[in-house]
Amino acid sequence: MNELTLTAIRIGLLALLWFFVFAVVGVLRGDLYGAKTGGGRASRASSRERGTKTPRAVKKGPTHVAVIEGAMRGTTLPLTESGVLLGRNPECSLVLSDDFASGRHARIYPEADGWYLDDLGSTNGTYIGAERIGEHVHVDAGTRIRIGRTVLELRK
Repeated sequence: MNELTLTAIRIGLLALLWFFVFAVVGVLRGDLYGAKTGGGRASRASSRERGTKTPRAVKKGPTHVAVIEGAMRGTTLPLTESGVLLGRNPECSLVLSDDFASGRHARIYPEADGWYLDDLGSTNGTYIGAERIGEHVHVDAGTRIRIGRTVLELRK
């Protein structure tokens, strides 16, 4: 091989290495600070933002979320009108000590006809039973939500 070919291979490998480094930093940044999401949820204002009272359907539904499996077993948190943010980030309502949870992993929030769950673009997903969920999934009392090794249950 001549000198030009070796130099081209070295520059190519160096560029590939830098691409990998930037990709890893991007994934870590998204995991630590939460992914920016567009559209969907912004148009659905909560009842608190609209200035109306919480509907009766929400009041009859679950009142708190309990950790039933995982490192934080026994922890409970009341469901509020502003919703509950789940994840490892200290800004979350329920801070999970689970290596498989993202910084801002999921959100439980009220709407007129009950409580809903959104996965916030987490890396490992949010599951109800064996099904991986996305946005705007209706949840009732008794629903079990799995985030990594942590299992949560909505209770009255």
